Amino acid sequence: MRTLRRHEEREQQAQGKRRSWSTFPRPELGAGPGDSFRGLAGLDENRLLPGGSLQVLPADDLEIVTYVREGALTFQDPTGRSGVLQAGEFQCLSGKGLAPRTESNASRSDTAHVFQIFLRLGQVCLESQQQQRRFSAAERRGGLSVVVAPDARRGSLRACSDSLVYSALLDLGKHVVHAIAPGRGAWLHVVKGAVTLQELVLSAGDGAGVTSERALSLTAREDTELLLVDVRASDWVH
Repeated sequence: MRTLRRHEEREQQAQGKRRSWSTFPRPELGAGPGDSFRGLAGLDENRLLPGGSLQVLPADDLEIVTYVREGALTFQDPTGRSGVLQAGEFQCLSGKGLAPRTESNASRSDTAHVFQIFLRLGQVCLESQQQQRRFSAAERRGGLSVVVAPDARRGSLRACSDSLVYSALLDLGKHVVHAIAPGRGAWLHVVKGAVTLQELVLSAGDGAGVTSERALSLTAREDTELLLVDVRASDWVH
């Protein structure tokens, strides 16, 4: 079974120097369980002009993965925790008692291109954690590279949820297969370029979820960048 969300179907917002596209209604704005792909509660694309910022509202039942594709992002919360995320870096934020934070474009001249993935937790993480790491283009080129996983496999960030996040940079014609274990599902988001997912053609901003199938199989129609999220069935909310 497949769920399809075209780029023009995403919820768009333009506020000041921020423009955002939400594949699913944002969880912190009161979206219900039926407004997501099971354990994947949200997936946002943001473009921040110089001086632009966005607010992040952590919740005990969510894990937030941030990916800076272009530019740089500063973050700060009321407790004094602060830092910078550079292009190519991923950050995983989860746990109890995390404070709301402001994330801002660090540049005075360039736009920041940022993705945020919201994952539902099967159980509350009792200790807050914040991890970040740069995954080079070489690491992510040619196939699905895991960037977040519960067991921190292959140097990935350790997830509190039982979810895996992959990033890929694919050349024209590259074929990729992602096996889906029994009781799991996968959501594919095209960041740039285009792919063929069996008979479907997906372009930048498009997303598709696959359940009740053994594998997700795709071919790049041009140079392409992807994000893929693999979620467990027991975390699904109907």
